[in-house]
Amino acid sequence: MRGAGSTEGGEWSFLIGLVMAIAGIGTVFYNARNPIGWMLAVGSLVTLVAGVLANARFWLRSMSAFDLIVILVLAVGGIGLMLRGLRAGGGRSDRAG
Repeated sequence: MRGAGSTEGGEWSFLIGLVMAIAGIGTVFYNARNPIGWMLAVGSLVTLVAGVLANARFWLRSMSAFDLIVILVLAVGGIGLMLRGLRAGGGRSDRAG
């Protein structure tokens, strides 16, 4: 039986990474103004995204232009909404009307 990611010792790397990710998110929830917690959370997210992208295989030849446009619009739109939510005030306007 092989470990996580079909590598020897992969389960320990996975568990250590999981603990680090939980610690980064936990410190942000405990104290949202803690810069160390934010650095851990952002670092964990960047590492997670980089790992997924490094191991992803995209087959653009079998994908239609419509499929590609839908994927890109949803991805960029989702990122935009997440960043908008992080702004002060949650992206809401203070003006009435």
